[in-house]
Amino acid sequence: MNEYRGKHAPSTPWPVASSASVPVRAARHLRKNKHRRIKWILLLIFLLLLAVWPFLEARILTTDQVILKSEALPADANHLRVVFLSDIHWGFWYTDGDLGRLVATVNSLRPDLVIFGGDYATDHDSALRFFKTLQSLPKIHARYGIFGVPGESDCGEDAQDRTLLKEAMSNAGITPLFNSSERILIGSGKICIAGIDDVIGGKPDLKAVVASVSDADYVIFVAHNPSIIPEIQLTRDASGSLNWLHLGLFGHTHGGQMKLFSSLLGIAEDVPERYLSGWFTENRVDLLVSRGIGTSVFPGRFLCPPQIHLIEIVAY
Repeated sequence: MNEYRGKHAPSTPWPVASSASVPVRAARHLRKNKHRRIKWILLLIFLLLLAVWPFLEARILTTDQVILKSEALPADANHLRVVFLSDIHWGFWYTDGDLGRLVATVNSLRPDLVIFGGDYATDHDSALRFFKTLQSLPKIHARYGIFGVPGESDCGEDAQDRTLLKEAMSNAGITPLFNSSERILIGSGKICIAGIDDVIGGKPDLKAVVASVSDADYVIFVAHNPSIIPEIQLTRDASGSLNWLHLGLFGHTHGGQMKLFSSLLGIAEDVPERYLSGWFTENRVDLLVSRGIGTSVFPGRFLCPPQIHLIEIVAY
């Protein structure tokens, strides 16, 4: 006897869902959700690192080591080791502990000369305190001396402030170069270190400084602000020569401090773009614009880590 299917019953049985099909679809859905969550977690981690990294990078001090060859260097001064550092900006974001570690790093480089490029703290008063703090730390060791120029943050408002700054530097064992030069006798030759007052906060007298150097010396010129470079190249020494300079050292720019965002900080807007940072040669003169050590405006760096420089000058 035939089974009654009803008027609307299908001629074939309704398909029955596989017992495994629902769990498979659920597993796929779970996997998609898991991958989506992982992507969001990775994105959040990236954004967090992006927000934190500038503060971390500002604490990563790098050492730029360069060997320069010069025919003007006295043979007795061969392999002269010069350490240059600039823009420390000692204060809330750069502590006494940081300064102590910096001194230790400088001494570990076994320098013959140490040269400071200015902006020691955040203003004139804190610059005076900086040099007092420096006296309380282990001494910087340099065979032929320690020298420094002022930055715009250090100068103060008048001549009396600059006099106090010079005294503070001298008390800390640093020879101040405010529109002056110093000669160092090394064997039978001389090294001349010349420096000027700051372009913005001081009263630079480039002609007087250049007139004091000799073409018989190997001349290292130091200024905080590299915007003075074009004027340097047009200034003649006492003998009328433009070829009085061999090495120029500058700071001020922080290298932009925050690559991609430097325009937001407005640091060193007075400096031509080509003098933002790094080594370059103009008129056969080696020039260095340092990224510096500390920070300004914002206590972070991005793709622009702080640096000090070990420059080894070789005679040939």
